[in-house]
Amino acid sequence: MKKLRVGMIGGGGPQNFFGGVHRRALHLDGTRELVAGALRRTKEGSLAAAADLGITGYADYTELLNSGEDLDYVVITTTNDAHFAPAKACLEKGIPVLCEKPITLTVKEAEELALLVKKSKVPFVLAHTYTGHPMLMLAREMVKNGDLGEVRKIESWYNQGWLAQDIEKDGAKQAEWRVDPKRAGISCCGGDIGTHAHMAARWVTGLEVKEVSARLNTFVKGRKLDDDFNTVCEMTNGATALITATQVAIGYKNDNGLKIYGTKGSLEWHQERSGCLTVKSGREDKVYWIGAGYDYFPASIKPYLRLPAGHFEDFLEALANLHLTMEFTVRKAKGENNIPEAYPHPSAADGLAGMKFIAAAVKSSVKKGARVKISN
Repeated sequence: MKKLRVGMIGGGGPQNFFGGVHRRALHLDGTRELVAGALRRTKEGSLAAAADLGITGYADYTELLNSGEDLDYVVITTTNDAHFAPAKACLEKGIPVLCEKPITLTVKEAEELALLVKKSKVPFVLAHTYTGHPMLMLAREMVKNGDLGEVRKIESWYNQGWLAQDIEKDGAKQAEWRVDPKRAGISCCGGDIGTHAHMAARWVTGLEVKEVSARLNTFVKGRKLDDDFNTVCEMTNGATALITATQVAIGYKNDNGLKIYGTKGSLEWHQERSGCLTVKSGREDKVYWIGAGYDYFPASIKPYLRLPAGHFEDFLEALANLHLTMEFTVRKAKGENNIPEAYPHPSAADGLAGMKFIAAAVKSSVKKGARVKISN
């Protein structure tokens, strides 16, 4: 099997986090390889970063896309303000895109990208890492199959503590851009990790947020954006969802999780204990463990499992599964044989839903928690 040729935009700075994890994830299965990139904001930095990786470097994404490189897809790992333009340029050239979340800086940009994806039919995957975890995929299948009955209530959260102090003033690069409205958008905590909590709530249940009441806080003095994000939501079926996130919970690292309560049962998943999914019926609790070979995984998920039980697959593997979804989609389009069906991981339409949710939450918070409807 010929390896897919992948390009990367962004992700080359010395303190960049997601560029590194995407490179590890895309190489994980040995069926994809990074061959070219425009990795930094300056020509010199971009070429130097590419040379360090042993790939072909370009001054910027325009030069990369006009170079004639034979790319099967492109990964975008820039800051939020630099997602839209390169994603649009790739799509207009017919090049599939795997883009970091949130999809864009504004709702207007997200609407334009979602429409372009719909019209062009060029593959687009939004990198909400945790949706690539087989146990969250299994939760989605259980809800879809009616195992929990009708969904009544959802709790979805993401707790961190790394922004509990003003570390951006000490030169922490990952903090600097997240608290800058010009690069992060209208919300820091909500846009950065609240979108993960929102995606889990709607992607797993298949329900959309219909109305939101929000309270956003900025606890660290001097910040222009929120570092604490709280919402009470009404879903399209009338269910209530508590979608919350914080970056000032001292001692918390990546406490991302989900609870769903239905008329037949409930389920619970925690990212920091991600190898198991607990399902409660009222009579007994069943714990499902990750592992290739377990027959409770449906056929749609089995191609995304790599290791037998007891050998945990986690963050990198979940991210690699989003690359695998892109790979299956691209190879199917090429007409290759015996390629599994790609799992429906988040795309541009999901990204647009996330941007509308954040915009509505910010608007509600300004109005002291007034309910704000979201058009879907």
